[in-house]
Amino acid sequence: MADGLVLSIDGMGGDHAPDIVVEGVDIAARRNGGVRYLIHGDPARLGALLDRHPHAKAASEVVVAERAIGMDVKPSQALRQGKGSSLWGAVAAVEEGRAHAVVSAGNTGAYMAIAMFRLRTMEGVHRPALAARWPAANGGYVVMLDVGANVQADGEQLVEFAIMGEAFQRAVSGKQRPTVALLNVGAEEQKGHEEIRTAAQLIREAGVDIDFQGFVEGDDISKGTVDVVVTDGFTGNIALKTGEGTARLVGQLLKESLTSGVLAQLGALIAYPALSKLRARMDPGTFNGALFLGLNGLVVKSHGSANGRGFAAAIGVAEKMARSHYRDEIARNLQRLAQGASQAAKEAS
Repeated sequence: MADGLVLSIDGMGGDHAPDIVVEGVDIAARRNGGVRYLIHGDPARLGALLDRHPHAKAASEVVVAERAIGMDVKPSQALRQGKGSSLWGAVAAVEEGRAHAVVSAGNTGAYMAIAMFRLRTMEGVHRPALAARWPAANGGYVVMLDVGANVQADGEQLVEFAIMGEAFQRAVSGKQRPTVALLNVGAEEQKGHEEIRTAAQLIREAGVDIDFQGFVEGDDISKGTVDVVVTDGFTGNIALKTGEGTARLVGQLLKESLTSGVLAQLGALIAYPALSKLRARMDPGTFNGALFLGLNGLVVKSHGSANGRGFAAAIGVAEKMARSHYRDEIARNLQRLAQGASQAAKEAS
């Protein structure tokens, strides 16, 4: 592994695996020839697909896995029966030091359970968070977390999410000082439930080295008001799915309008370059690749229904994170948080 970057790929996870997985690896291999891939799964099926994707074949090694974990398998069941599966093997490759990161489009709950079991959480992290990117009106994107790993989060966990999300944004975007805010029902200090207000107070008092902007509201996410939006997994997942559904609705309505008559079709033909750009911008696959932050290893989650281009985008996230120092940055701020909490406890006593 010392010779270059190695990514471990769950070849059988996702709605359209293994076809889109191999296609995604092929796209990624064409973009960056310096990466090696360990693709876990059925060697017969993967081998046939690799024969049709020469770039992927040249950069990959197939690791035999006896079975795949279905999208409807419960996390507890995945832990009991997952050994020998493509997902289990893909995560194990990171734990054992054979790969720098793992990418899967498979069952989110099973993925989370196996990754936590095998990799464990970083020191100072209570629970990992799932961070995703969201296209913004300013031409960039917002990192949002948690988007589904934890239904609830207390004030201290929200601060941990803020620390991890800020490091993630810096690694994938290159911004040296990303702005961070907590998602709330209003920007005023007295708004929101106790946990969200506690998190804001902890960030300000613990000396955490992030550019904290206070509270933002739901419409600030797509505006790009800040670079990182922090919330619990229940709210974050609903917001993410609502945004994806809205994007698909707008796309469908636009298509219907542009095919409604001869003049509309002529206008669509003239505007085709701009419409193609808009379509790419609104495609959730463009920003595919969520990350389980807070684990002792890089774990990237692709959307289960992603196409090849979307899966390649998730691989791109894994590449950027593997080449960054984000875990060191998280560890430093977690230490500051712990020291601040300790000092506060001493003063209170």
